[in-house]
Amino acid sequence: MASPVGEKVITEALSYKNAIFKFISPNDVNATGAHQTGFYMPKGVWEMYTPNPPQKGVNSDHPVRIEWQNGLVTESVIYWYGKAKSEYRLTRFGRDFPYLAADNVGDLLVLIPKNTSEFLGYVLDLEEDIEEVLSTLGVQPFDRWAVYRNGTAEVEDQDECLSRSMFDFASKFTAFPSGEIFSSAAREILEHCIKEFLKLKSDEKLVNYYKTEYRLFQILERQICQEEIVRLFKDVDDFLQTAGSIMNRRKSRAGRSLENHIDYLLDQAKVPHDVRPTLDGRPDIVIPSKDAYLNSSYPIEKLFVVGVKTTCKDRWRQVLNEGKRVKEKYILTLQPGISKNQLNEMHKASVSLVVPKSIQNDYPKDSAIKILGVEDFISEVNEKLAISK
Repeated sequence: MASPVGEKVITEALSYKNAIFKFISPNDVNATGAHQTGFYMPKGVWEMYTPNPPQKGVNSDHPVRIEWQNGLVTESVIYWYGKAKSEYRLTRFGRDFPYLAADNVGDLLVLIPKNTSEFLGYVLDLEEDIEEVLSTLGVQPFDRWAVYRNGTAEVEDQDECLSRSMFDFASKFTAFPSGEIFSSAAREILEHCIKEFLKLKSDEKLVNYYKTEYRLFQILERQICQEEIVRLFKDVDDFLQTAGSIMNRRKSRAGRSLENHIDYLLDQAKVPHDVRPTLDGRPDIVIPSKDAYLNSSYPIEKLFVVGVKTTCKDRWRQVLNEGKRVKEKYILTLQPGISKNQLNEMHKASVSLVVPKSIQNDYPKDSAIKILGVEDFISEVNEKLAISK
């Protein structure tokens, strides 16, 4: 359940019908040493926050007033760097601004434009808030940012084959199919529409599988839920029950989607494993099997307990109580960034991270934790299990 701050974000976004979401990266808070402190802004939706178009060879600035969740008001500036970097950046917050510290990496920045010169600003650090806000508004910041515009989550333009295939899939259903059907359809569409997709590394496959399933779900959700949303509700309870059903479906789909695609990639790599076995703590994945885990004579160095978490800034600790026989745990996540302090805490708890290579760029480079790509993790497991590919 969202905190009062999370609920306020939802209320304001629905009221103004526009919002920009961004997971804070090390580059935003100058944790990379690039001397570029300030929030990078998505160029593709510049009209939402500045009147200055992205002109090559021209620098420009636009003053904006931002009211933050703690009552702080900043007179900030959106700069367009067109001469060298070709990017927008929101900066100038004052010395005591509390949301540009290294510990804010992985938090969710929400900017709600009242107009192009006045914003409401929020930084969410609780996973319950982040999950509730994203689920309620139906957005997912895959490439570190997402957009809610004119009262709806924007879906990026798709290649003609991908779009046609997704709408063809959605047209067959009048009710939501199982998560396994969604996941399988996303993989089939990608493998059909993108030449040599199967030759990609597991890291790239996983991110594309997950993105495509999300978009597929959005298309079908709008198709199926449209009548339910525009109908005349009996009372407030009827409305809340309908909204709750939609949000719960979004939440449960996201987690299972990632599990389904990891399960598939492990199968393809011939890595033996059990998904959600009935063991102490109910781990997400045990390698090579539940039976091996329960066999006290099976070598502990050949056992792997993997938590699968779409986000893990706080919930990573759950994996410590899953499959307690194995002390060194792995977490596979799509979290775009985590602060150095949290990464070091994970390291002290004997947790290693598995993160697709394309997402690792937003992780601090000087933390102690071991971070593997998906392909690297599969290779390491196969090597320890002495299984040749």
